[in-house]
Amino acid sequence: MLKIAKYLYHNTWIGKTVIDSVEQIHHYYRSHYLDDATFLKQNFKKRFGRSLDLNNPKTLNEKINWLKLHDRTALHTTCADKFKVRKYVEEAVGSQYLIPLVFQSYHPKDVIASNFPVYPFIMKANHDSSGGIIVRDKAVVNWKKTQKHFKKLLSKNYYYSGKEWQYKNIKPCVIAEKLLVNDADEIPFDYKIHCFHGKVEVIQVDIDRYTNHKRNLYNTDWKLLPFTWSLWNKGKILWDNGRDLEKPKNLNEMISVAEKLSKPFCYARIDVYDFEDTVYFGEVTFHHGSGLETIHPEKYDLELGNLLDLTKIKTKA
Repeated sequence: MLKIAKYLYHNTWIGKTVIDSVEQIHHYYRSHYLDDATFLKQNFKKRFGRSLDLNNPKTLNEKINWLKLHDRTALHTTCADKFKVRKYVEEAVGSQYLIPLVFQSYHPKDVIASNFPVYPFIMKANHDSSGGIIVRDKAVVNWKKTQKHFKKLLSKNYYYSGKEWQYKNIKPCVIAEKLLVNDADEIPFDYKIHCFHGKVEVIQVDIDRYTNHKRNLYNTDWKLLPFTWSLWNKGKILWDNGRDLEKPKNLNEMISVAEKLSKPFCYARIDVYDFEDTVYFGEVTFHHGSGLETIHPEKYDLELGNLLDLTKIKTKA
C-alpha cells in the first residue's frame, strides 16, 4: 500500500494533491488539537527515535523542549517580535547596534514600491523565522505577488508549527531593513551566539547557505569545537564543518552585546553581524532548531545541557 501511495505521489498530479491535502489536515489537527507536551513528544520521538523526558530533561535538546512549556514571559514575546525587539535592544545596548529600519506596516497592501528606498533592503515578517526577501532593485519586484506573499504569511500563527509560545501573541507585520551588503555585493556572515545564563558558550557560523551550506562552531577563544549541531537526513549530516574562518575583529564586542541582551534569559541565541567594522543586531531566538537538531557526538548534547540550570527559572506559565 505504501509503495502504491509513493508511486501515485511522485507520478500523478491527483495523487500528489490528495496526499498533500491529507498531510495538511493531519498537521493542522496535531498542531491545533494536541496539547503542547504531546505534540513536542511526538516530534522529538520522530526526529531522534527516542522518548522526550520532560520530567527530568538532561540533554540540551530535551531542555530546549522543556523551556517551550515552562519558560514563558512577556519579554520572550517582545524579543521574538522582530519589530518590537528593537526597543529592547536600544535600551539594553544602544541604538547604534540596530540595522536601519526602512519600512513597517501591519497591512500587506502597504507593500508597494513607493514605500521603499532605492537602495538594497530586506523585507520580512516580524513573527516567524522564514527569513526574508532580499531586494537589490525595487524596479524589478513583482509587487502584487509580494503583497500576496505577505498577506498569506501574516495570516499564520507561527506558534502552531513548533509550539514555541513566544510567537503566539505577536501582532504580525511586515518590516524592511537596509541590506548589509558591501561594494563586492557580499552579505556578511551572521554569527549566532548561544548564551547560557547570560554567558556565551557557543558561536555558530553558517557558511555558503545558498550554495554548499556548512556550519562551524567556535568557543569564545575562536577555537573550533569538537562537535556538530545540524539536521540529518537518512543518516547523513546536512551541515558539517566548512572552511576555517578568521576570527572576527570585533569578536569581543559581539560577545559583550550578546551577553547583555541574553542576561534576562536562561538560554537565548543572539544573532549579530560584523559588517565593515561595525556590530549589528540580527534577532533573538529562544529555541534553536526547535530543539530538534542533532548534536554529534551525542555526549556534547548532554554537556551543553549541563550548562543550563532549569531550577533558576522563576517565571513559569
